[in-house]
Amino acid sequence: MNEALQDLLDLLDLERIEQDIFRGTSRPSLVPRVFGGQVAAQALVAAGRTVPDDRHPHSLHAYFLRPGDPGAPIVYTVDRIRDGRSFTTRRVVAVQHGQPVFHLSASFQTYEEGLEHQEPMPHAPNPLDLPTAAEMLPAHAHRFADPAVVERLLDARAAVDLRYVDDPPFASVGEPREAKSQVWFRTNGKLADDPLLHVCLVTYVSDMTLLDSVLLAHGRGGWTVGDVVGASLDHAMWFHRPFRADEWLLYDQESPTAQGGRGLAKGRIFTENGQLAVSVIQEGVVRVPRSRT
Repeated sequence: MNEALQDLLDLLDLERIEQDIFRGTSRPSLVPRVFGGQVAAQALVAAGRTVPDDRHPHSLHAYFLRPGDPGAPIVYTVDRIRDGRSFTTRRVVAVQHGQPVFHLSASFQTYEEGLEHQEPMPHAPNPLDLPTAAEMLPAHAHRFADPAVVERLLDARAAVDLRYVDDPPFASVGEPREAKSQVWFRTNGKLADDPLLHVCLVTYVSDMTLLDSVLLAHGRGGWTVGDVVGASLDHAMWFHRPFRADEWLLYDQESPTAQGGRGLAKGRIFTENGQLAVSVIQEGVVRVPRSRT
């Protein structure tokens, strides 16, 4: 396990300060606010620690209310909404400086047999045939106004091996493409056999690239090249089948619409053997900066 992955695991290991109150810290972000995937993953950790071990997350719905301050701790308060025979529901509010910055509702379920079907996995090349971030990003350094962005991107993604199937938005500025994108990802190291940990790590990664498909439709490169301003508004996930975050997962993403300064994206996460593991939907702010005259 590399140092960056251990740092991420430490980030998700929240401090319990009361029975249903937890405290977390943040790592430096690419933007002057807490990374949305981090606060979502930490909130799910907090919820999961109040649920029996035989109940696993099957869905979450979250709203990002205010930009988080990466220099201040985040307090997560868990509300035990319901404990049923099969399902458990938790609500989590993340607070900084006396104000809520994030709200999450999560549902957990005991294992059950039932009807089963799924969409087929889309075609994608073998992840080992694709360039790593360390191989791909330096080739595009000239596209960034600040050359330090490359090092910051590499640092932010050092815990996760994330490989683009096609060029990312910052590599095709001014060239509108189909509003679809794919990435393979896995953690840079093996993890313990803790199902909640694997779900929380995929929650963390799910916010990294989902809005890329919105940018691709308009030939925009994203905040890294300064042609849009963006932030997550809400995020929903459904966990269908078991998976491991330390094994290759294909994140298939597309954007059905953008309007009103917002873009909608949806994603499907498949295991390497073709099992549909997770479905994701996110809406985010995607604004074009006004030109200065």
